[in-house]
Amino acid sequence: MLSRRHAILTSGAFLVLAACGRGGGGADTLRVGSQKGGTKALMLAARALDGAPYKVEWSDFPAAQNLLEALGSDAVDVGLVGDAPFQFAYQSGSPARAVAATQSEAREAGALALVVSGNSPVHSIRDLVGKRVATTRGSIGHYLVLRALAAAGLPPDAVRLTFLNPSDSRAALQTGAIDGWSTWAPYTAVAMAEGARIVVDGRDFSPGIGFDVASESAIAGKRAILADFLQREAKALEWANAHVDDYARILSGETGLPLPIAQVTVRQNRRRRAAIDAGLIARQQVILDTFRNAGEFTTRRPITDAFAPI
Repeated sequence: MLSRRHAILTSGAFLVLAACGRGGGGADTLRVGSQKGGTKALMLAARALDGAPYKVEWSDFPAAQNLLEALGSDAVDVGLVGDAPFQFAYQSGSPARAVAATQSEAREAGALALVVSGNSPVHSIRDLVGKRVATTRGSIGHYLVLRALAAAGLPPDAVRLTFLNPSDSRAALQTGAIDGWSTWAPYTAVAMAEGARIVVDGRDFSPGIGFDVASESAIAGKRAILADFLQREAKALEWANAHVDDYARILSGETGLPLPIAQVTVRQNRRRRAAIDAGLIARQQVILDTFRNAGEFTTRRPITDAFAPI
């Protein structure tokens, strides 16, 4: 089972390379990025694309950063990512814009968390001072570490951040090469199934906002089919909230995640469409401030320019 799970978690990079090499697609094709099969499984499970007057070309990514890089290079047209990685990418120069938003339902423990091995002596963020914590740079996990340190009155460099992809982080936690791993579902669910435990839960620091982010070329040239896809996605999200087990079965089949892990992941990620309004945009400022205070970027692109609602 462990070797199978390792294969599941390390397959993402190969899927990215294979999917992004298919070509640019035509005006009647929407190229959609999907993190760990999530959006693809959602749309398939809800049959949300039945009757769509265009083709959808899927690309699978292990993390938001990989998807955002593909958007920035015009390798895909649209994809759903968390707010922290989007803001990080935008301030780092990405030309992509957020065209729609989602908001998590009441979040369960573990949807976003900093975990340690089951036999670790660590029980708080303070116990990790001077120790190694892995996450993906610019991710929601990176943001969680910085927010947790600030809340404890600790500087951003109080822990030794190690930037790894999710599969390498998991392996490093198992071997003891790192002391903690800040990550998100489904990786949190996999880690906890293998004996890890939560030290910092993300519910205290992140409201679970996500964005459908689109490339400039898709916003300009595929606006009609992009709008149609987003409407179908919103309906699929509502369907998934009422059909957790059905969605989990498709997610398991699409990703290879064991069904119990897929069920936990679906429960932890229940969300629905949210309006991109002044209040939501204003709440993004804390993300920018957190990354800036940690010295992650010095640019000051206007936050309102990051959004192009459709």
